[in-house]
Amino acid sequence: QVQLVESGGGLVQAGGSLRLSCVGSGRTFGGYGMGWFRQAPGKEREFVAAIRWSGATTYYADSVKGRFTISRDNAKNSVYLQMNSLKPEDTAVYYCVADLDASRIYRDYRGEYWGQGTQVTVSS
Repeated sequence: QVQLVESGGGLVQAGGSLRLSCVGSGRTFGGYGMGWFRQAPGKEREFVAAIRWSGATTYYADSVKGRFTISRDNAKNSVYLQMNSLKPEDTAVYYCVADLDASRIYRDYRGEYWGQGTQVTVSS
């Protein structure tokens, strides 16, 4: 069974930092594009960041550019999201996603595999 499991969410004050992790199992994601989406209560799911299989190319939503950094470790079948200078509007459930075609993630906002999500809450 293929799974993506996120961790690292929690409660943080505005201006603080969190690092989300996502570990894949059931298959090797080394050749896959991976990314992060988020969904706040009452809002649509929103693209956050994506990274190609090599890690050489990354994509970000304008709302997080300069504050968030996506990275990956293919040896650990993992992708990470370092979130700095957090704002209350970053509060959401964050989902990890993987797809063989990275453009489906950052352009089409779709993905083949999804995690169950981790809650991030930023207090003002």
